[in-house]
Amino acid sequence: MLYNLSVSQITRSCAIVFIVISLVCANGGNVAAQGDVSSQYFADTGHTISGEFWTYYQSISNAGFVFGSPITEQFVDAQTGRMLQYFQRARFEFYPENPAGQRVKLSSAGEYAYQRTAPGTTVDSFTPIGCRFYPETNFSLCYAFLEFFDKNGGEAIFGKPISPFVFYNGRIVQYFERARFEWYPEYPEGQKVVLAELGRVYFDLAAEDANRLQSVQPANNIQGDVMTLHAKVFTWKAVTQLTDQQSVYVVVQDQKSSPIEGATAIVTITWPQGGTQSMAQTSNAQGVVIVPLQVQGQPHGSMVQVDVEVLYQDLSNRAQTSFRSW
Repeated sequence: MLYNLSVSQITRSCAIVFIVISLVCANGGNVAAQGDVSSQYFADTGHTISGEFWTYYQSISNAGFVFGSPITEQFVDAQTGRMLQYFQRARFEFYPENPAGQRVKLSSAGEYAYQRTAPGTTVDSFTPIGCRFYPETNFSLCYAFLEFFDKNGGEAIFGKPISPFVFYNGRIVQYFERARFEWYPEYPEGQKVVLAELGRVYFDLAAEDANRLQSVQPANNIQGDVMTLHAKVFTWKAVTQLTDQQSVYVVVQDQKSSPIEGATAIVTITWPQGGTQSMAQTSNAQGVVIVPLQVQGQPHGSMVQVDVEVLYQDLSNRAQTSFRSW
């Protein structure tokens, strides 16, 4: 019986791999390039913003100024399981469990840096005239920093002030939840307030893999517009043990059955006892997403539901499958 079960699992695994390869190769291996709506390659840093990260970036009128260019590709953080992307002055996080339009959040880069670096020497107290006091953090925002804050997105982009004015590296600076303002009196009027490159600071303090900073060439193969989106989902094992390793395979294709690169697949697992777990990844050059899954202590004979929502440009599609724990 154990032999038969092992053979069955091996056969199932081979079948899944064969199906995925067949779907990807069905159209001669053509790769769908990311169009202008769904992604943008930044030649200055050699990285691409795509999917909902690109949608959010475009929604901010001065995104290039406040966030800068991407300095990594999107990747899944091994500790949190969340999809991240670093920019020169920010870090984006993806929350697939949130409603559409609320899934991209800015990391607290200012707070992270302030807690882990020497904050500097406090500057003598400023007069409260021309300042805005934040009782939540007990700090004020004043003068040119206040003007810059209001002009470039305010609390939604930078968060609240979390420090007084301090001398840091010979400059007057102030920390915010998601930014650090620096004062350059030698610069022309209107340019004296500078945003620190806290995205890179965050990257270094978090000890991320430096290889992620390497430039990545954009896709060279261009095909026509994506008119329709098709998603297919499979599991590695039709039946798992009560505690086991599982994988979910998602294949994303267009109206010509060509694979789509850069689509966001949100995989939601509904466990038999009522809890849910959502994970998100972007499809690779073959239009494939592979999501590893840990099955732990499920009831004998229970059914685990797998729902997938795929997003690309202004298109979406859903797919569904399931597996049992035995």
